[in-house]
Amino acid sequence: MGMTGGVRLFVALTLSAAAFVACGDSGNSDGDGGGDTTLTVFAAASLTSTFTEMGKDFEADHDGVKVEFSFGGSSDLVSQIQEGAPADVFASADTANMDKVTADDLQDGEPQDFATNTLEIATPPGNPAGVTSFADLANPDLKVVVCAPEVPCGAATEKMEAATGVTISPVSEEQSVTDVLGKVTSGEADAGVVYVTDVTAAGDAVEGVPFPESDQVVNTYPIVALKDSENSDLAQDFIDFVLGDQGQSILEEAGFGKP
Repeated sequence: MGMTGGVRLFVALTLSAAAFVACGDSGNSDGDGGGDTTLTVFAAASLTSTFTEMGKDFEADHDGVKVEFSFGGSSDLVSQIQEGAPADVFASADTANMDKVTADDLQDGEPQDFATNTLEIATPPGNPAGVTSFADLANPDLKVVVCAPEVPCGAATEKMEAATGVTISPVSEEQSVTDVLGKVTSGEADAGVVYVTDVTAAGDAVEGVPFPESDQVVNTYPIVALKDSENSDLAQDFIDFVLGDQGQSILEEAGFGKP
């Protein structure tokens, strides 16, 4: 049974449209016509300002690449990675949490150290409680906030207590240094134990109280690409950027030490 002219025209137009769509799909499947590539970086909260700056510079050097960060306590980030959260790069504030990633064989390559950090006391502007030393934090009349022991800054604080013989009874233990700073800046705490870089990044929002014993506990920061990354080459490019002159300059300016 033959087709009328109108039906033949409809079929021809439908087939042409289908062919056009098929060609369009083919073009996108190989990435030629796709959108930006997103690189997901999980990084310790103390890296927020420096890595944000690095991300912008990295994007400027890599056309079509968008860097998305997830900042938090290193222990929380490790848990997310272990549970399968999609990420390309992990930067930890200590080696202990990176060891958890390598123990589960979740890394792609060997972790590389890129920075070091030490502790400093943060107080509200003007230091109203008059904190002058690490030993002052043992004063039961002071409201002191620290990081939880599983978080790198919390583990470092415990090591500092052991090294100095000072025992702190904190009013709260937080899951990241940014949470500790939040308690201090909101007036909920007289003092908080964070990193020297966090005090620098906070600017006038807090007052820093350095103490000479801080060099007894030094945290080393490692970085690694993750095995399940769909952008392994780009992940390594970002790591190379962090380890390179530009990345190291940004870290040094923020107060981080060399690895």
